[in-house]
Amino acid sequence: MDQMKDLQKLIKLTGDRAKLDAKANETYIVYKTNEGEMVREYNDGLIIPVTGQGDPDA
Repeated sequence: MDQMKDLQKLIKLTGDRAKLDAKANETYIVYKTNEGEMVREYNDGLIIPVTGQGDPDA
């Protein structure tokens, strides 16, 4: 089987699992967008950039 496709599938499954865990624990996930920006995504779909400066959760 194609290793790149397998790796992409595992990455997607890991992200999906992180979203489920965040929902169950009423928290958020952090990831890097295609534009290279780090963001926090909450259960309700709210996406907030992570600045790292003065950010209480950073």
